[in-house]
Amino acid sequence: MTHPLLTFSPEVAAARAAGAAIVALESTIITHGMPYPQNVETARAVEAEVRAAGAVPATIAVMGGRIHIGLTEAALDGLGQAQGVMKLSRADLAACLAMGKTGATTVAATMICAQLAGIEVFATGGIGGVHRGAETSFDISADLAELGETAVTVVAAGAKAILDLPKTLEVLETRGVPVIAYRQDDFPAFWSRSSGMKAPLRMETAAEIAAAQVMRGQLGLPGGQLVANPIPVEAEIARAEIMPVIEAALAEAAAQGVAAKAVTPFLLQRIFELTDGRSLDANVALVLNNARLGAAIAREIVRLRKAGAL
Repeated sequence: MTHPLLTFSPEVAAARAAGAAIVALESTIITHGMPYPQNVETARAVEAEVRAAGAVPATIAVMGGRIHIGLTEAALDGLGQAQGVMKLSRADLAACLAMGKTGATTVAATMICAQLAGIEVFATGGIGGVHRGAETSFDISADLAELGETAVTVVAAGAKAILDLPKTLEVLETRGVPVIAYRQDDFPAFWSRSSGMKAPLRMETAAEIAAAQVMRGQLGLPGGQLVANPIPVEAEIARAEIMPVIEAALAEAAAQGVAAKAVTPFLLQRIFELTDGRSLDANVALVLNNARLGAAIAREIVRLRKAGAL
């Protein structure tokens, strides 16, 4: 049965009817990540990458009291120019729907909506995690709890390097979330291919990742998987280069008293400025890379289910 709050785009509805592979995409990159029209151009490029890799993109957003699974060209363009869009996580998804407001989904909210729509794979940039100083601020992203509860495989370039990555991995382990590095041993750190830490698991193919997702369902295990897909070599900003930039941005944030939800946008903007825009170019490259891998995993899940292999 289709959930009564869901509205499917014609493309996604046709894919569902045909049993085709579908990849969920978040919408905060459109509303909170870049200015118009670059935001819409990037979103369309990510969707095109999913299609080119053999799956159907489903960009998710809340509009008019409905959860939209897939956006038409007009809807995507309208969202890209909208003002006062709510940034939605688990805490405010229901409130946004109840008030009939427009909302863009973060990792956590996208996972919730994807599961309601029966979509098992979600491609994004990087997940949130444990913020530095969380031992006093208790600032931990809802993404980590969501990965422990919602059965969606999330393809990301690791966690954002501005975070406390050792503590982020510890929380994921505590939540029972499989953290799978794709074709390498190191856990990637968003702009960089390595964080200097070993990932708990390593897999070489989309088929292995898909089989693990299906097997978790058979075992009745709650929660999803985090697939840590390193940024392409040619787009990487090496850890030795980006870490001093991050430290400088963190010091500025502390000196200016930037706190709570304002920290991440401030840091990303300063890193963009300090790298002369390279951080944004890297961000786009890694999202496109994750879209390709997400499509491959989604195709393999469809193949496994149709074959009854698992």
